[in-house]
Amino acid sequence: MQTHFDLFHLPAAFDLDVDRLEAAYKEVQGQVHPDRFAHAGDAEQRQAAQWATRANEAYQTLKSPFNRACYLLELRGVHALDARNTAMPPVFLMQQMEARETLAEVAAGADLDALERLERDAKTQAAALMQEIAGLFQTHGNDAALVEALRKYRFLDKFLADIGAAYDTIG
Repeated sequence: MQTHFDLFHLPAAFDLDVDRLEAAYKEVQGQVHPDRFAHAGDAEQRQAAQWATRANEAYQTLKSPFNRACYLLELRGVHALDARNTAMPPVFLMQQMEARETLAEVAAGADLDALERLERDAKTQAAALMQEIAGLFQTHGNDAALVEALRKYRFLDKFLADIGAAYDTIG
């Protein structure tokens, strides 16, 4: 089966040249864009639309480091975000609970400075986790460590979205 990486003629790796991905995506899109098949038969139009959809999905997956990491693990047969596996280190969960309590207090008090600090801290943690993930892929780290790091990252990503919502609420 052709992988997303194969579709764009890129190596299956976490570290990806985003400019090459972008160029390859545009090339594939140019070849299969439905407008090019406007005068073709129904079957050809359907096939072009399917390829365009597949190219869009592959591009969206590969351009996001988080999604790319999950996809690479899926290619290994590891489902990083398996809903049945909810185990997280207790220390991390406590930190997340405390951060969410702080966010609730900050939002209730409409404290923009505190919200900015909270956002900065969460972004720093998320960046550190992404560096850890990159390092684990480079050193062919074990899949369990990758899964744990990805799950932590997902927690932080959701927390950052909640911070964004708090900004909207505070105004």
